Amino acid sequence: MLLTVLSRTLDLARTRIGTLFAAGWGYMLLLVALNVAISVSLTPASGGFTTGSYMMEPIVEGTGTADREAALRLLAVLANIAAGFSIGVAYLRRLLLGRHEFFLAFGARNLRVAWKLVVLGVLGVVFLIPLTILSGMLVPITGPIGVFAMIASPFVAVMLVQRVSLVLPAAALDDAMTLKESWRLTRGIGWALAVAALAVSVLGGVGVAVWALVLSLADIFVSGTGPVAQLRSALLPMGAMVIVTWLFASLHATAYALARERFADEVGLKLAEMEEAEARRRAAHRSEARRAVDVVRGRSGRANR
Repeated sequence: MLLTVLSRTLDLARTRIGTLFAAGWGYMLLLVALNVAISVSLTPASGGFTTGSYMMEPIVEGTGTADREAALRLLAVLANIAAGFSIGVAYLRRLLLGRHEFFLAFGARNLRVAWKLVVLGVLGVVFLIPLTILSGMLVPITGPIGVFAMIASPFVAVMLVQRVSLVLPAAALDDAMTLKESWRLTRGIGWALAVAALAVSVLGGVGVAVWALVLSLADIFVSGTGPVAQLRSALLPMGAMVIVTWLFASLHATAYALARERFADEVGLKLAEMEEAEARRRAAHRSEARRAVDVVRGRSGRANR
């Protein structure tokens, strides 16, 4: 199942990159404009950024503008995230529903996605803290086993979050899926989704690094000061957000299609892959049913005695 999820995610991202730009070009232009505006506002007096982008430029403490620069960067982070998930919403709706909506569409569904993104972030912290504490308590008692448990804690937290992460694409598609329903639908494929999410994170990091390298190579041919430097500074966070959104939206589309079979054809899932996913879910349900029967039989036995 891991290979199915990962291969279909990467294939979907590769073949539907045109869909991403067709659905999200408005927000991409807005991202450029927003980052250019903040880049201009934070341009050093020398006219160029020592790190290539305002996002990575060190804040000099003790200056009168330090608080202002920190506030502008926080605003930039929040605005980039908001525009990023808006691109993801438009991409999912164009990909799975075939909707051709207004290029800057923003409404209640975007707010629902934002809220559920916050909820998943909080849940990730809630899952990680007790796992880390528990594994830390095991270290002096079990030694290497406790160390392994501590290393595995973030992965377990990611897996738990992935089990309920289907609420994100569901919210984008106006599907009133609950955390409980997402947990049920991902039974048997949670570990596959977690590993796929980690793999996509690594690929996203590589993609951002390549984008930064391309921009740094461009500095050889163009001026590193003035408007060109400000545009180059803005393109780094903008490109990073688009790359991360592209990969994770493709992962969520694949996972959602596995849970909601009616969208399977849209992401290219084959019948055999769908049957495998369904078999895993049925096996999990049968196991749960057997446990329930065993409990009832146990109670019946005690009643007869």
